[in-house]
This record gives sequence, C-alpha cells and structure tokens, in this order.
Amino acid sequence: MTSASDLRSGKTHRDENFPVASWIIHPRHRALILAFYNFVRTADDIADHATLGADEKLRYLDLLEAELLGKGDTQPEAVSLRRAFAERAMAPRHALDVLVAFRMDVTKLRYENWDDVIHYCRYSAMPVGRFMLDVHGESTSTWAASDALCAGLQINNHLQDCAKDYKNLNRVYLPRDALAASGATVEMLGEAKSQPALLHCLHALAVRTEALLNESRSLSAEVKDFRLGLEIAVIQAFADRIVGMLKVRDPLSERVHLSKPELLVQSIGAITSEMIRRAAGRRPQTKPVAGA
Repeated sequence: MTSASDLRSGKTHRDENFPVASWIIHPRHRALILAFYNFVRTADDIADHATLGADEKLRYLDLLEAELLGKGDTQPEAVSLRRAFAERAMAPRHALDVLVAFRMDVTKLRYENWDDVIHYCRYSAMPVGRFMLDVHGESTSTWAASDALCAGLQINNHLQDCAKDYKNLNRVYLPRDALAASGATVEMLGEAKSQPALLHCLHALAVRTEALLNESRSLSAEVKDFRLGLEIAVIQAFADRIVGMLKVRDPLSERVHLSKPELLVQSIGAITSEMIRRAAGRRPQTKPVAGA
C-alpha cells in the first residue's frame, strides 16, 4: 500500500487553531510534538481526501494504527511517532484516540446536538491537549480545563469553516437541533452569505463556545511548566479573539480568522500578561459570558 503521506496532494488543508511546537515550547519536547503532529496531520489528510472512497480511507487509518503499534514499517509518520514514544516511554493512547475521530470523519457527516459535537471533540481535540500535558509531565488534574480549551478551539474551527466543510466534504458539525431551533437548514451553508436564521444559529453556537472557553481559563495557572503556561496563554488568547469575531460576524461572507499582525499582537499581549500573572502569583480572571 502507498504511504499515507503520499496522499496529501488530494487534500485541501483546513485552517488550524492548534499551534504546534512553537518557539515557546522547550526544544527538548519539539521532536516528539512534531512527530505527533505529522501523524495526526497525515490521518487528517486521509479522512478529508478529495477522491479516496470511505473504505480505502478506513484501510489507511487502520494501517497507521497498526504500524503505530509496531505491526509494520511502511508508514513513516507512524514509525517516527512510535519510535518517539518509545524514547520517552510514553503510551500511544492519545494518538489512538485521535484516530477514532478521523474514522468518525469518514463515516459520520451530521451531528444531532451539542453533546454529540462534544463527543467528537473528545477524540478530535481533547487528546491533543492531554498529549501536550503528558509530554510536559503535568498532572491529569489539568485535563478538565485542557479539554474545555481544546473543545473550544475545535468548535471555533467548525464555525469558521462551516461553509467549506459543507461544500467540499458534505460534512456539517453544526448540531441539527441548533439549526432547527433557529429555523435554519443545512443547505443554507452553500450560499454566499448567511440568511438571518443561519446567522442566528452560528452566533448562538459561538456564545456557547465562549462559555466553554471560559471553563479553560484556569489552565495556564494549573500547569507547572513555565513555557507551557505561556503557550497555553497564547492559545487561549487566540481562541478568545476568534470566538469574539464569530459572535458578531458571518463566517460565510466575512473574515473570521486572525491575520498575522493580529496573531503577533495577541501573542505578545498573552505572554506579557501570563508572565506578570505568574510573577504576582495571581489566578487568571474569568470573563462573564454574554447571555449566561
């Protein structure tokens, strides 16, 4: 079978809300984090491939899992991650969890309600945060706040790319019951501009996502690693800014992604605030959520 990484030419990459192995993270962790990212990115490429059939996608995902677990050496991303885990004596549990989500992407095109979406995030996003915490030797007590942050990032991405996911993949992460409650339909995602009913649904979901992100605000203070704390503060700032745009803008017709200057400003502000907070020993502030 062809290497899974050879399939990337058929994939249109989605925008990412998950910064990976940035300069903030200590260099000793970057090789493992990048191996994890390359494995996950390859699995994502398979699940979203433009021309592969569902059965073939599932076969490739199964092959990645098998080789991650030591059953073969034909898939370089799986082999590299397997060896990186072995060097650190880490189990592959979080990488295996992510593969569950990519199989869902192949077989599941619609989500019934918010809980259904959160269940997807349990496998698509939460393992990324848990992996990062494990790499840094953090306590599992940090998982709850991390799960909230990662789910918020994932749902931000769903809202940002809702039209593209529908048009390119016929995949809709917006809950059916939320669409119905606003009088919106899936087909509205194919239009150039959101109709009022769809925009109401999108804004309501953004408010709900903001509440989720508010649950993650303690995470930077919960982690012991200084560099990881700074990284989390930056990611939280990105997520907060994005959800702020999603609450008032139309993702079908307006920009809902951060520009490079905005990324720089948010990064500097978050790093400065987190360094001051750590020096003073203060807890992060919880923001009130509109409509809460």
